[in-house]
Amino acid sequence: MGEVTIHRRGGRLRTAWAPVAVLAAGAAGAAYLWSRNPHLPGQVLPFCPFHKVTGLQCPGCGGTRMVYDLLHGDLAAAWHDNAALLLVLPPAAAVHLVWLRHGLAGRLWRPPALGRRGTAVLLGLTAAWTIGRNLF
Repeated sequence: MGEVTIHRRGGRLRTAWAPVAVLAAGAAGAAYLWSRNPHLPGQVLPFCPFHKVTGLQCPGCGGTRMVYDLLHGDLAAAWHDNAALLLVLPPAAAVHLVWLRHGLAGRLWRPPALGRRGTAVLLGLTAAWTIGRNLF
């Protein structure tokens, strides 16, 4: 893994717009999802094209149900919907908060690259999760 890259350029508005936009989009999505129960049929929510075509679950299948359950305080149901995605959520939120903090301070920030070994591990874990959840 490399070092964290921090660039100083042109002000807070330029550096903060992207993390703020991601945060706003997430909040808007959460607000929309709050009132729609993806466990019930007939909801206007995105579907998984991989699942639609193959009948198998992709690594992200259950993510919408997981977020809905988290929004409603049901951690056990969220774990049942997609445990791997639930485990990835806290580190991803931490990375976003660092990105937001740097952006609001007027600095561009990029997380360090995973590198070949990190990418291989991530892809291997994703494949294992996909195979495991479809077999058991």
